[in-house]
Amino acid sequence: MSAPLLQMRNIETYYGPIMAIRGVSLDVNEGEIVAVLGANGAGKTTLLKTVSGALDSNKGQVLLDGEEIQCRDPDWVARKGIAHVPEGREVFPLLTVAENLAMGAYNRSDKDTIARDLEAVYEYFPALRSVQRKMAAYLSGGQQQMLAIGRGFMARPRLLLLDEPSLGLSPLLVQEIFRIIVRLNSEQGMTILLVEQNANVALQVSSRGYVMEVGGMVMDGPSDKLLASEDIKEFYLGKKEVGVRGRRRWKKRKTWR
Repeated sequence: MSAPLLQMRNIETYYGPIMAIRGVSLDVNEGEIVAVLGANGAGKTTLLKTVSGALDSNKGQVLLDGEEIQCRDPDWVARKGIAHVPEGREVFPLLTVAENLAMGAYNRSDKDTIARDLEAVYEYFPALRSVQRKMAAYLSGGQQQMLAIGRGFMARPRLLLLDEPSLGLSPLLVQEIFRIIVRLNSEQGMTILLVEQNANVALQVSSRGYVMEVGGMVMDGPSDKLLASEDIKEFYLGKKEVGVRGRRRWKKRKTWR
């Protein structure tokens, strides 16, 4: 069996003196959608920033195809085949939709394939075609999220990092966005590491999942088993009313195989 495309091994990352993630390990196999769940402040965004080079880890390894990539410049990491779609729909507000998408392909020189991929983006996100000459600042939140994902796709990455793609969107738009994420995986073979607070939708589209709490991994396994877990139902799917002070902390990481 081949090694995972992405491996994180005992990663520790700090914001100044504060440890944001501690002893984090995970694998992402080629062709998978893997979900990382957790509440605000759990360390999910820090995890993605550590993979993409936006933050340097203080300890541990991040491996892409067996090559260490931790503590490298984000541009170097991007050229290795990792595209990061950050939380909050960080598009270039004063550039048009078409210009934003072109920025996603800045590392590429295959003009014919770029043109085909641009057309594919407009097929996946028809709402962007009619506004392709419009500045991104004037798009709706849903259109900006589509644009951010489309820009990531234009890089043709080996690994796409998605940070909270459902954030601030209506339920109907969330369904639409995640249908397209599934299509990118199934039709384009794109490997995706997905960070989400919406545990239900994330586990429905992924093959495996990890749960973070207070900077560490507390649970992992196949998505269907996580969905059936009483812990997940209680704390992430709202099946029971539990206040923050009443939330149980996991003392030991739980793993299903």
